[in-house]
Amino acid sequence: MPAELNQMLAGPLPMLVMMFVLFYFLMIRPQQRRAKEHAAMLGNLKRNDTVVLSSGVIGKVVRVEDKEVGVEIAQGVSIKVVRGMITEVRAKGDPAPANDAKT
Repeated sequence: MPAELNQMLAGPLPMLVMMFVLFYFLMIRPQQRRAKEHAAMLGNLKRNDTVVLSSGVIGKVVRVEDKEVGVEIAQGVSIKVVRGMITEVRAKGDPAPANDAKT
């Protein structure tokens, strides 16, 4: 009986271990890396940074607090945003795309 049990576990067990290792390197590890990069980006947030919110709204940071950030979305219009909803901090040197085509 123990020989049959040993033979039965010899096939599927290594395959399950290999599937878990593959799952870790393809799914879990990249997600952890992205989460660390996002946390570092939010930690380096400062006034006058141009940010993109998860809703697609682009604005300028006017106030930085612990859990919330004041973002100016239009001249004289600022809103409070939860820090985690900031998806991107744009560099000040990014060129603005042209609205009309030159013909």
